[in-house]
Amino acid sequence: MLVAVTLFFTLAAPAFADSLLPAAEYADTQLPDPRQERQAKALMETVRCLVCQGQAISDSDAEMAGDMRALIRQRIQAGESPDQIRDWLIARYGNWVTYDPPLEPVTWPLWGAPILLLLAGLWLARGRFRRRKKP
Repeated sequence: MLVAVTLFFTLAAPAFADSLLPAAEYADTQLPDPRQERQAKALMETVRCLVCQGQAISDSDAEMAGDMRALIRQRIQAGESPDQIRDWLIARYGNWVTYDPPLEPVTWPLWGAPILLLLAGLWLARGRFRRRKKP
């Protein structure tokens, strides 16, 4: 019996993840001004969903992504620029919230690792090709 109850709650956990509250006003509703909506959409595509982690908030169905979409639309409608909103989101959630982290000492490995891995691969391939030619 205990196993069945544990299994039930384990499998039912995702169903309890979202709240029963209605979505935020502008979560899925476009702004009346097309220019403002374009600004909001462009910004939403550059902001990472904090729940999904791999999706932009424009593509995510997570409740928090909807709240962030609504927040962006409300702030743009109030007259804030996308850069001001992005700066506020970064100040609140950290650089991780944006897909374009700044170049600073903490992020050097993020920017440098692909180049170092490519150079290491070329060096290994060069050594491998040299060994094949010598026999």
